[in-house]
Amino acid sequence: MSTPPLRWYFDFISPFAFLQWPKVRALMETDPVVPVPIVFGAVLDAIGQKGPAEIPGKRVFTYRHALWRARQRGIELRFPPAHPFNPLAALRLCIAAGGTPAAIDAIFDWIWVSGEAGDNAESLAPVAARLGVPTSALADDAVKAALRENTATAVAAGVFGVPTLAIGDALFWGDDAHDFALAVLRDPALLEDAGMHRVATLPEGVRRR
Repeated sequence: MSTPPLRWYFDFISPFAFLQWPKVRALMETDPVVPVPIVFGAVLDAIGQKGPAEIPGKRVFTYRHALWRARQRGIELRFPPAHPFNPLAALRLCIAAGGTPAAIDAIFDWIWVSGEAGDNAESLAPVAARLGVPTSALADDAVKAALRENTATAVAAGVFGVPTLAIGDALFWGDDAHDFALAVLRDPALLEDAGMHRVATLPEGVRRR
């Protein structure tokens, strides 16, 4: 019986998705992984949360943390001209290009290595040309529908942030959770011991209104 593929939910708006992508790329060499581009903002709307860039103090910390993590790993990271930005065009380009690793590489590099804008078809035109995708494809109804379906699938799976690596029903959120995800991938029993079970079923002591 074949093992179902892992799913990696991501949005080009996230610097942490950019940082995790090389690890996911490496994982693809040994395990089937399906990259799933989704609209992070739509996920936040569905669960009633704000994104880190929408909270002033957290915004600055998040940007500094991402930059620090990149420097620690020797990864070049350059923020785009403005952030947060509307990632719909980049996500649609990814889908129009077939969602291939090469397409994901090209879009991430444009936004997070070159520091270019990725918020409309015009700004992404050079990337689209390299991928052999006409910018008119970004307005294709089938492409838009695929992105909506991806996002709905993520919400239904319980995704609450990007990037998220899904191993079956278990969700591992963030670049910094990658090692945890790999450990569980190699030994699923890690989530079944008494301590893990206890925290998964821990009662809430109080709930803010």
